Parts: sequence; structure tokens; C-alpha cells
Amino acid sequence: MDVDKQETMEETILVGDDLMRGPPSPVVPKEIASHVLEGVELCDGILKNLFLCLQINDIEPFCQDEIVLYQQCVAKRDKEIRERLQDSEYKLGVSMPLEEAKERVTQLQSELTLLERRMILASGLQGMEGFRQRWSLHGQLGDTRKRLEALNNGMAKRESPSSPAPVEGATPAVKKRWFF
Repeated sequence: MDVDKQETMEETILVGDDLMRGPPSPVVPKEIASHVLEGVELCDGILKNLFLCLQINDIEPFCQDEIVLYQQCVAKRDKEIRERLQDSEYKLGVSMPLEEAKERVTQLQSELTLLERRMILASGLQGMEGFRQRWSLHGQLGDTRKRLEALNNGMAKRESPSSPAPVEGATPAVKKRWFF
């Protein structure tokens, strides 16, 4: 293999702003945070090493390995959290009492409306701060839409005609309490 004939790859120096490529990290609601985050690598050790490197070296070109490791860890973490959020909403849609599930749908829809309004307001902001707000809101909008879709899918599965009809006059032996 002749080294001179190989195509050269441009060297790219990553900076902190490169961590803002792709969607932002998902916002996990308090009510389901413990369930969703259980066992997920939060990348806090890698982030600590990145900050330590930046503190020692003062500039990003000397911390390329740490930036790449953090990017990879965050991408894996965010994907896992998004999957767990949607799975959690789906399970709530299947197992929650119908009235409470409908209330949850209403809650998520109002959350979507609020985020859309905030996005409209953020569209008037200029510069980097405006970009960051729009970037963050865009990610939250997408995640909330997918959560709502998963909840609706769970409710639709429950309401399918194959589910047995409850016996009239029968009361459940144990009343469940639902926590979000």
C-alpha cells in the first residue's frame, strides 16, 4: 500500500459549538425521570474530563479527544433517553385509566402549544442567543410530539376491538394509583 497515493482527509478541529450539532438533549419530565433515567450513562465523568482539559489547556484544539468522547456519549445517551421516554408514554397509554390518559394527552397538547408560542417569540431574537433558544425549542417540540404520538398509540392499542369488554356491575378488587 503506497501512502502517497492515499487520499488525505482534512483535519477538523472541533470546538464547543460543535456539541450543538443535531438535536439538543431531551428534557425529561420530573414525574417519569426516575424510571426513564435508571441505568443510563449520563456522561458526567466524560464531561468532567472535558472541563478539566479546557481548564488546563485553555483552548479547544488541545481537547479534541475529550470533545469527541463526549459527543459520542451524549449521542448514545440521548437516543436511549428518547426511546425510554416514548416507551414510557406508550405504556402509560396502555395501562392508565382512560380518563387519566386523556388528561395526559391534554397536558401534552397544551405543552406543545406553549412550546410553539415560545418558538414564535424566539424567532424574533437575533444572534447566538436567538439561535440557541430556537435550537432548544425545536428539539423540545420534536420530543414532545413523539411522546404524544406514543401515548396516543398506547391508547389506541388499548381501545382496539380485540380487548375484552368489562363485565357490568363488577368492581376492581384493587384500585390502582397512578404516578407520573
